[in-house]
Amino acid sequence: MPAPILLLQDIHVTFGNTALLDGAALSVEPGERLCLVGRNGSGKSTLLKVAAGLMEADAGTRFAQPGATIRYLPQEPSLAGYADTHAYVEAGLMPGDDPARAYYLLGKLGLSGAETPETLSGGEARRAALARTLAPKPDILLLDEPTNHLDLLAIEWLEGELKSLRSALVLISHDRRFLENLSRATVWLDRGETRRLEQSFAGFETWRDQVLEQEEIERHKLDRKIAMEEDWLRYGVSARRKRNQNRLARLHAMRRGRREALGPTGSVKMTVSEAEQGGTRVIDAKRISKSFGDNSVVQDVSLRIHRGERVAIVGPNGAGKTTLLNMLTGRLEPDSGNVKIGINVTMARLDQTRTVLEPDDTLANVLTGGRGDHILVGTEMKHVVSYMKDFLFSAQQARSPVKVLSGGERARLLLAKVLAQPSNLLVLDEPTNDLDLETLDLLEEMIDEYPGTVLLVSHDRDFLDRVATSVLMAEGGGRFIQYAGGYSDMVAQRGSGVEAKTVEKPEKTETQKDKPARPAPKRKMNFSDKHDLEKLPGRLAELEKKIALLEQKLAAPDLYARDPKAFSALSQELADAQAAHAAGEERWLELEMLREEIEGG
Repeated sequence: MPAPILLLQDIHVTFGNTALLDGAALSVEPGERLCLVGRNGSGKSTLLKVAAGLMEADAGTRFAQPGATIRYLPQEPSLAGYADTHAYVEAGLMPGDDPARAYYLLGKLGLSGAETPETLSGGEARRAALARTLAPKPDILLLDEPTNHLDLLAIEWLEGELKSLRSALVLISHDRRFLENLSRATVWLDRGETRRLEQSFAGFETWRDQVLEQEEIERHKLDRKIAMEEDWLRYGVSARRKRNQNRLARLHAMRRGRREALGPTGSVKMTVSEAEQGGTRVIDAKRISKSFGDNSVVQDVSLRIHRGERVAIVGPNGAGKTTLLNMLTGRLEPDSGNVKIGINVTMARLDQTRTVLEPDDTLANVLTGGRGDHILVGTEMKHVVSYMKDFLFSAQQARSPVKVLSGGERARLLLAKVLAQPSNLLVLDEPTNDLDLETLDLLEEMIDEYPGTVLLVSHDRDFLDRVATSVLMAEGGGRFIQYAGGYSDMVAQRGSGVEAKTVEKPEKTETQKDKPARPAPKRKMNFSDKHDLEKLPGRLAELEKKIALLEQKLAAPDLYARDPKAFSALSQELADAQAAHAAGEERWLELEMLREEIEGG
């Protein structure tokens, strides 16, 4: 096996009386793709800073191969001392690098290079720092939340850019799809220690839940007491995830209904003339448009939203998503057309800017408004501590001031405040910003259980796939088209992600104009297809057992030191089994879609 180019062993870091890292480890080989995961506050950013050499651990060893280039993307970069963003990015280049790469990266991230540090927003500074980090194509990239403040267009570009690099990657992100698409192994930081899974993030949550369940069994065997608060914070989310199957089944049923209502083309305008179906009308917009100067932001959009739907507005930054959202909810008057909001519609809203929280106010006061210890959630009166636990806050935090919370915890608190407001229309503008994976799980479950309608804007593809019944896609020039389903469904119907454009059909030749159009031949399933469809589930189950067995063998802590050849052989066997499983799944999904197409035709 190749020697690691970066190695951390037995890393200890203590803040005050809290041991943040307690024997953590990290090993990075050339070209390796790792994701570093863990709850907010678990020490992921601290471990990455130690890896980058920017912070010294209290104990432990850090080794980097001599001459290895390491670049680190911080969460809060500083551009002080640079004339503009181009000078800042150019300073990150190494001798021999192409100077044009600085402009290329800035352009892809929505910057011109002329922006000065004092005029930059936090999001623009992050994008400039990302361009600087990517500019030299180093041996190792350490990226802390690289998708923050990026729109879908930039996120999909960044994925492609990172896949094309030969650099090793260590990623921290709350974007599940981003981690699944880029990682090949997962390092889990939990209670100060690290564990490694030789799989992408796609296999992490199932593995983690199995580990936690086994720990719980062992604790009961030892008859040791577990503090109730810690038990809830660590095990509550995994227990809730077991209800996902029912939630997804309901979502698929809603999407089928929406697909039937929209028809095959998914055009927004088709919904205007349709008879009202599926319950009370919540929002009815007819041919609304909005321009700012010569810029047409929303052009001739018609849309009808019924009770219970979850409609997502998607597109690049500056495409008019928030403008359309504000018109649909009555905050902004259209230049032409009209919007009717249904009778007795009560909105609760989470804005992109987020409400300002008073730093000295306690968490309990934020939620109750200072009125006692109880809060009305829907029609149910709940004790504030009980409600806080739903959002993974402990009882001890109820009297803590807001100023001690992390950014992710503040986002979680605002979400709890918004969801407690009486409403039947929930308006969420970028609700996933700064939320960790556990809180995203809770948000998805609460949206599923919410009895009203949800209207949201988001750049999180996995979140959209898990909650949306339809997607309004910004197609450019102020046009929006509605597609049934989540983000992946939209991509399948549209042909590609947000960068795709409508392809114009070539003009017919004179001879083609005279010929009647022939119907497309109906696809059929041959003997091989039928055989594969029948046998693949069993084959995939066998591969899953094999993968689990190989992972169990590789998890032996002394295997590499005891028998490096066996470790290497098992690692290769695991990679082959995972590749076979991925190919088998792809084939099975293709055949299932073909079967549904034939049966539906």
